[in-house]
Amino acid sequence: MEHYLIIARSVTYAQRMQRTLARAGLRSRVFRAPRDLTDLGCAYAVRIAEGDLPAALKALHRESLDPVQIFLSQRGSYREVAL
Repeated sequence: MEHYLIIARSVTYAQRMQRTLARAGLRSRVFRAPRDLTDLGCAYAVRIAEGDLPAALKALHRESLDPVQIFLSQRGSYREVAL
């Protein structure tokens, strides 16, 4: 199943993103970012469904919650998506 990982700089920031997405009616999950995706030591990821990215970015932008990076997961590999 394809999905997006929105990289946040900290667990607190990721949790704020998750609450914002929930208020927008979007399901998400927070977890530690895979080491090979970022060189930030304390980065966390917010996972969302593939079709939810436009609505998620709009909701996050309204709250000034800017992602560090965004990755698309396809068949077990990750590809960075331009912001």
